[in-house]
Amino acid sequence: MPAPLLISNADARRLFLERHALSMAASPDFCADRTLALVKHLGFVQLDSINTVERAHHLILFSRAPGYSRDHLADLHHERRDLFEHWTHDASLIPMEFYPHWRHRFAAAKAKLADNPRWQERIGADGANVIRKVRTRIRRDGPAMARDFEDKGKGSWWGWGPSKTALETLWRTGELAIARREGFEKVYDLAERVIPDDIRRERPSLTASTDFLCREALARLGFATPQEIAAFWRLMPIERVRAWAAQALKRGAVIEVAIEDVEGATRKALALPDIEAHIAEAPEPPATLRFLSPFDPAIRDRARAARLFGFDYRIEVFVPEKKRRYGYYVLPLLEGDRFIGRADVKAHRAEGRLEVKGFWSEPGIKLTKAREAGIRRALTGLARFTGTPEIDADAALRRARAG
Repeated sequence: MPAPLLISNADARRLFLERHALSMAASPDFCADRTLALVKHLGFVQLDSINTVERAHHLILFSRAPGYSRDHLADLHHERRDLFEHWTHDASLIPMEFYPHWRHRFAAAKAKLADNPRWQERIGADGANVIRKVRTRIRRDGPAMARDFEDKGKGSWWGWGPSKTALETLWRTGELAIARREGFEKVYDLAERVIPDDIRRERPSLTASTDFLCREALARLGFATPQEIAAFWRLMPIERVRAWAAQALKRGAVIEVAIEDVEGATRKALALPDIEAHIAEAPEPPATLRFLSPFDPAIRDRARAARLFGFDYRIEVFVPEKKRRYGYYVLPLLEGDRFIGRADVKAHRAEGRLEVKGFWSEPGIKLTKAREAGIRRALTGLARFTGTPEIDADAALRRARAG
């Protein structure tokens, strides 16, 4: 067997950033069609309700396309039906043509939920009847939210009463679909009224879906281990991905590569056979500074970000305040092909103020006048997008300069 193709750290970074659409030249002209192309390039865009700066799905797209508008995503999902909502590693908007490959997830979810004691506790002893009533109501009366049912549970729209659990059961098993979001609350409807007929009629085999999903994950990552491929969509058990990788290697559908990390060590991974051509075509990422969402796909895998970029990032939203190292909603800062810092940011929309509560440069990065000017330009763009034109960053940058 030939030695794995060696990919230098510089080439690996450049390809990885291009695959994650972070080499795009900034363009103020953007439209729904270009937004759709961007989501397809990424594979999906994660949804998240936290609005400290901006919801994850909007910030992920804005960081790649400053001309992006929130209306684009709503149009693609709610009106055009070019995207559907379901689970990858988390709730996500996914290109509609991928929907048939989620059928296997629906089947797996049906078996899993039936054996889940917590789920059964939520839906109650009369679960089958609750599901039947919810299904009948939506078929008869049209789309519904959890709040439309009297047994919504504690809290407001996030309460998990029996009917909410029934809605989620029917959605996760494919009988319902998310027609739209209202104030970030799911609006459920019959899948037959949301998913186009030709898409619903497609029924790929498990083998076909495994091959499609593994190849598409690998194409979007550039290079990956079987574990990283499995983690991309979170649709397949690692054993199935390993079996696919072994067969793909035998038939030449993938090759083995050695990826150089930031320290000069190498680690074996898989890649599509045309990886050298993609590396040659991958442009240098722009030197323009940009802030990324804490949920950005480029840093979702903390270990991979550390290997490739020497950037150790942890989302601290879910860390108790006293245990946080940096802050609640910390945005990584990308400059070219390296992460140079991070900022704890909050948008005070009622005041029209974007507050930088703290800024930290990465080791070896100097906060020069030119770099600080770039940071302020990035903050200006972010402030414009979040509707908070007053930028409150002087104190944080002064502390960062002082070391």
